[in-house]
Amino acid sequence: MSITLNNQSRNILLLGYGEMGHAFEVLLADRHQVSIWSRRREQQGHCNLEEEVTAAEMIIFCLPVMAHASVIARLVKSIRKDTLCITIAKGLDETGSTAVQILQRGLIEQPVAGIYGPMIAEELIAHRPGFAQLASTDESLYAYLADCFHNSHLYLEPGNDLAGSSWCVILKNVYALLLGMADGLQLGDNMRGYLMVKSLEELSAIVESLGGNSHTPFQLPGLGDLITTATSINSHHHSLGLAIGEGKEVELSGEGIHTLRMVVQHQPFDYARYPLFSLCVVIVDDTENCGEYFSAYLGTTV
Repeated sequence: MSITLNNQSRNILLLGYGEMGHAFEVLLADRHQVSIWSRRREQQGHCNLEEEVTAAEMIIFCLPVMAHASVIARLVKSIRKDTLCITIAKGLDETGSTAVQILQRGLIEQPVAGIYGPMIAEELIAHRPGFAQLASTDESLYAYLADCFHNSHLYLEPGNDLAGSSWCVILKNVYALLLGMADGLQLGDNMRGYLMVKSLEELSAIVESLGGNSHTPFQLPGLGDLITTATSINSHHHSLGLAIGEGKEVELSGEGIHTLRMVVQHQPFDYARYPLFSLCVVIVDDTENCGEYFSAYLGTTV
């Protein structure tokens, strides 16, 4: 991708205006011409996707992964070949595909990247720092994005493992559920440290089996995002795991739950080879016996 770096204002289109869409508006609107599209805004007559796309130098998909394919199908005829397309989505669609895979299939000519790491929307909106890796197969994109986010409170670092990074941020939600369950069962701080290490070991092996780099899980999209998700009071996945461990009735929802179901259904990797991932699968199928499954895993009573 040919780029010019001069700290200039750019035309940026945000797709989706949930919490993360709002957060990226806060990060970028002071310096750039930021347009926002969402289905609700379009239905209210505030914007048109095909028209917004034509002027965009960069498009950031702040949408759930489920919406990526349908939105791409609409914009593909209007988008310019040099428009940079970035996703921040952390889930699998109903075919078991990542957001990166969907972008790469639907946008063959456009440069594609992911921004992944500890980026809790509430903190970004409150002008607190966020940290992320720009994952791309094109090294020149880092300089471009660093220029775009210069003087914002999102701190970027370069990364070249697009596939591995996209899987890290998806699978870490599963392990965050387990860490929440252990807290709900009051298994202690030692258990939390053990689970963190073993989760990273599994993540490393899984990511490598999916074509990524084995060290990527130890970077911001893996370890950084896992610690944030497993400890934040704003984390749905830790809160859900905590409630399961405490024996409460809960609605099983969220990206981690959906990821488990899609992995079981589509088998992108042999999850039975990974004890902690398998443990989460059986507990989600039978939440009432969470403690018994942890006991069986440890080989002792908890």
